Amino acid sequence: MLKALAKILDIQELDMQMIQLMRLKNERKKELEAINDAKESLRKQVENKRKEILEFAAQARFAEGLIHEIIEKYKKLENQQNMVKKVEEFNSLSQEMSQTDRKKLAEEQHLSDLLDRIAAEEDALKNLEETLASTVESRKILEVEIKDGILRINEEGRIIKSQRDELVADADADIFKIYERLLKNKKDRVIVPIENRCCSGCHIMLTAQDENLVRKGERIIFCEHCSRIHYWQESQVPDSSATAPKQRRRRAVKT
Repeated sequence: MLKALAKILDIQELDMQMIQLMRLKNERKKELEAINDAKESLRKQVENKRKEILEFAAQARFAEGLIHEIIEKYKKLENQQNMVKKVEEFNSLSQEMSQTDRKKLAEEQHLSDLLDRIAAEEDALKNLEETLASTVESRKILEVEIKDGILRINEEGRIIKSQRDELVADADADIFKIYERLLKNKKDRVIVPIENRCCSGCHIMLTAQDENLVRKGERIIFCEHCSRIHYWQESQVPDSSATAPKQRRRRAVKT
């Protein structure tokens, strides 16, 4: 393996840890956002319900005022009727009084419906307020746990960054620039070993010539398919070298 890659590999391991931490942190943040969204949704429902009740209450007050006006009108018509002497006028007032009375009954029914609606909405509001209070209380411990977890992740991230900065200071600057550009693009391992003559990043089969170049470790070799940097793991044993000793042992036995 190219010696300059060894230091970059150590940096890559720290970067993989950092990426994992960032993913975990984002998950924790999403959990916290979900909790806050749930509480905010309930708060809006409570607020909207209160507005609805106020609107129904205003309509009820208006209906009460209208009923009062109708009653006063009925009384005036009744007084007028007591004072008239002609049958035609009496009958006309009677008809108008009948219409006024029907209107009063209709408004009273409307007011009754409004009062029933207000009572139902007040019950719904009470349930929403209880649900909101219960949600806020039950989520307190979970919120604290999530926030503590984020703080721990941040602390671990600072330690990893400190270790990374030390390695970067000693790394080959040119290779590190290439590594960082690839990492920014892929957000995953960009320096990978070849395994069974395959790129362990994209799993594309390599040529024997590519494998030999990687084994020599004289320069950086990129994957033609995914652009990752290849290296040869010292523990790997080529297929040809693995079979050769067996053949020699078999010939020795025959002799």
